[in-house]
This record gives sequence, C-alpha cells and structure tokens, in this order.
Amino acid sequence: MKAILDHIGIAVRDLGAALAFYRDALGLEVEALEEVGSEHVRAQFVGVGESSLELLEATAPDSPIAKWIEKRGPGLHHITLRVEDIAAALAELKGRGAKLIDEQPRPGAEGALVAFVHPSSAHGVLVELKQSAVGGRHQPGAVQDFGPAHTRSDGVTRYSLGDFELISLSDGFFRLDGGSMFGVVPRPLWSQKAPPDDRNRITLAMRPLIVRGARTMIIDAGLGDKEHPKFLELYGVERARNLEHSLAEAGLTADDVDIVLATDLHFDHAGGFTMCDAGGRLRPRFPRAQYVVRRGEWEDATHLHERNRASYFRDNFAPLADAGVLQLVDTDQTIMPGVRVQRTGGHTMHHQIVWIESAGKDAVFVADLMPTTAHLSQLWITGYDLYPMDTLAAKQALAREALERKTLVFFEHDPAVAAGYISEENGTHTVVPLW
Repeated sequence: MKAILDHIGIAVRDLGAALAFYRDALGLEVEALEEVGSEHVRAQFVGVGESSLELLEATAPDSPIAKWIEKRGPGLHHITLRVEDIAAALAELKGRGAKLIDEQPRPGAEGALVAFVHPSSAHGVLVELKQSAVGGRHQPGAVQDFGPAHTRSDGVTRYSLGDFELISLSDGFFRLDGGSMFGVVPRPLWSQKAPPDDRNRITLAMRPLIVRGARTMIIDAGLGDKEHPKFLELYGVERARNLEHSLAEAGLTADDVDIVLATDLHFDHAGGFTMCDAGGRLRPRFPRAQYVVRRGEWEDATHLHERNRASYFRDNFAPLADAGVLQLVDTDQTIMPGVRVQRTGGHTMHHQIVWIESAGKDAVFVADLMPTTAHLSQLWITGYDLYPMDTLAAKQALAREALERKTLVFFEHDPAVAAGYISEENGTHTVVPLW
C-alpha cells in the first residue's frame, strides 16, 4: 500500500476568522467550500503546495466537529492519506491488526471515498484514508457513481469544447421524494446510490449551463428566489450559494446573457427566469436576453391539469410574454450556431435536451431525461415522468449515440457530478465523471 499526504483537517470555531489568517495573512489559495449536510460540517480547502488544509466548521451543535471542539478545543482534527485502492488498503490494515472506525469506505467531501482509522492504532492521531474521485483535486481518471445526499458539489466548473466555453453553474440544492425520483425501482436498490433523509427525500442539485461562443446562452436557471418559506421547507431548499454567486464566480452577470433556453418549464428549471424588482413587480431576470421555449411546453405550462399543476408556476414564465422577450419554437432546430434542441418527450410531452457541437466535438445537456448519473440505467425512470415509455426509448438512443460519439454529458440534478462520459463494460453503461 502506498499512501500520500492529501490534506490535514483542522477544526475551527469560526471559519471566517480562520480564513482571515490562512487566506489573508498567509496568502494561501482558497479552494471550493463544501457543506456536508449529514455531518453538519462546512469544509473549506486551502491549498498548500501539493497538499491542502481542510478547515472544518460545525453547522449544528450535534456535529462531530462541535463535539470535538467542546472536548479538545480547536486545532488538528485528522490527517488524510490518499490511496489508490481504499478497499485494499482497509483490508491490509485490518490484516495487520489495526482498529478501523470504518471497515467499509463511505462517500466524503469532493465525491471521494473515505474511511477512518482509530487513533489508538495511529499513536493518537485520527487518520482518514481517501480514494479520490474524478473532479477531485488530485486524481483524474477514477470512476465515481452517483453520490449519496451528502456528497455534493456546488462549484463552478469550466470546459472548452471547440470554439465554446461551457460553464456548469449552481443554484443550490433541493430535495424530492426518493421513491418518486426512481419510480418502480425498489428502495433497497436506489437508497444505496441516494440515501434518503428521515422524510424519504434525496438531495438534488440545480445546475444551469452557460454556453459561451459568439453569444452567451444559459440553459435553464434553477429555482430562483420567489418561493415562500413553506415551499422551501417542504422541498428542503438550500440556496446559501446560488446562481448569483455562480455567475459572479464565472465572471458574468445577468446582463451578459443573450439567450435563455428552457428544457422544460418546471419550477426547478424556470424559477430563475424571473425575479421581483424593488417595487415587487415580476420581470425577466436576464434583461437583455430572449427566452427560447418549446411551444408545446408553453401550452402545457399555461393549460394545467391535475397531473402537472404542482410543477408549473405562472410567475416563472408568464412575465416573459408580457415583456415581449418570449420566443417559441415548434421543432428541433438550431438556437444559435453550434447549439440545437432535440425533443425527447418523456418527462413532459415536449421536454427537450440540448446538443452543443464545435470542432468535431460535442456535448449534451440531458436535463430531466437523465436527472442524475444513476438514471443512466434504462429502467431507472422517475415517477414524475408523464410518458415513461418515451423516456425509455430516448434514454436508449441517447446512451448509444453518446457512447459512439464520445459525447460529454451534462447532468442537471446530480448533487456530485456535473458532467461525464458514458462508458460500457460487459454490456453495462456507467458514467465516468469529468469533475
């Protein structure tokens, strides 16, 4: 077994005060902030050469970090050693008589697999073993499955595709019933990939995509900030870091967007299309943009029935027509050079995905056709899909095409994986995450 120092974990009472020293006084580079909800901890990585410091702040009194600080005070919490095969490393340590806190690896920050060794076997030091996932800071090329609810990433990620720059943004997270998200799949199967909370809800991301070429387009825009507290509580909405933060991190503002493209008009895709101004009036959030919507989707969203009324909120899209910025399209077509839409149906009758093509390379934003990497499995279809057999056919076709063309696939709702490539082994499709 070969182990390399990955990072050192430091328990702090006040993350802001700690950053004032490590970032401001020492000039160290601050990396992405990640909140691990299941552990009630906020983790801030600070780069130090080939390794990092991980500043750990409790977000609840029952957090392990809060209890650690109460007992021992702030300071060194653990060291993390990176290994290539964490299962093999645990087996070797167990064979040598080491006491393990985790005999099986579990998901940790950055989508990695982690396991802890008891301090009694490491001369008083808590040791974490880590196997990096794709998109982690150190180990490209590993394969990661759909992470559970507490394996999340809300950072901005960039990718060059020919003449385009693609930027995956975040509008935070929300929660939906796990059984509904996986349809006929039994809970013992889906809960291994997405452990639910005590209300049977799983965590989902909202990841709009910026496409920058001759013009700047945003595909979908997340939930937005117009919903009332009861709604936010029901859906477990977490938007402390939201689309405004992501746009700023990407060096953009709402004024930079020329085209807003909708895959569908459900609240988690179109909520960010509009906003309330200082006088409480609804207006388009992207003031210079034309909003492109499938005509059939617009008709469904504006003519509700019992099956779809819980997902369409008029305040998200009706102001677009009033402002004269709505552009309805009837067929699969090019929206701007290199970007075209394709109707898949399934989730809604007129749900569409977005293909991006340049310099012989292509990417696809799959929206609710495959909301997470787990939904790559053909029969894992959400109970929210109004036309599941259409979903099945479209998924089968997309998987074949993406595999043949080596297409980069962007996932809108996976909490851990923004994008990846589809691979096949022994007839089974998997996703190799890019970050």
